[in-house]
Amino acid sequence: MSGPGDIAPPDEGAVGSAVIHLVRHAAHDHVGRVLTGRAPGFGLGEAGRVQAGHLADWFSGLPVAAVETSPRERARETAQAIAAAVGVEPETVAEADEIDFGAWTLKPFEALDPDPEWRRWNEHRAAGCPPGGESMAAAKARITVHLARFAARLGGRTGVLVSHADVIKAAVAEVLGLSLDRIHRFEIAPASVTTIAAGSWGAKLLALNVTPAGGGAP
Repeated sequence: MSGPGDIAPPDEGAVGSAVIHLVRHAAHDHVGRVLTGRAPGFGLGEAGRVQAGHLADWFSGLPVAAVETSPRERARETAQAIAAAVGVEPETVAEADEIDFGAWTLKPFEALDPDPEWRRWNEHRAAGCPPGGESMAAAKARITVHLARFAARLGGRTGVLVSHADVIKAAVAEVLGLSLDRIHRFEIAPASVTTIAAGSWGAKLLALNVTPAGGGAP
């Protein structure tokens, strides 16, 4: 599969724009089974470590100026693999953190499926909020502000930000002008790369849910 250097650059009119690769962390052993949220102790599983290695190979040789990461273990371990490959130190940023799922944290998805509040959350993400947690709108606001700051810091250079599926979906929704109620219409797989160009002019999507060979995307 092609690498990040093959992704089309911004238009010539957007000279000085940053390119930001939004990476969903590689897989932990409970991915797809338990809503881990911000609970500690969920590092990469064996499959996830392989995926992180593929990401490192994919980014190797690309002139990445900065690698930022969510504070969660699974994200930090993914970021460390990428950062080592490109020769920078990863930086932890709270704005890239997973959504706070409140009372739903650590619940199996099979236990959540019959919950009417869970169904409402998934049907109406623009207005919904996990009990005692963070709304999708709040997550979108924090990642949008941070990406603008990250782009300004990067200038015309390239950066990587390792985060989580819903946070990356929120960022994509902002770039494309989509309602948060529409985020189920596209996928952000574990160890996938979604790329935006951003600058003072705004932002645009360059690539969505690209997975390096062996990364495990469906």
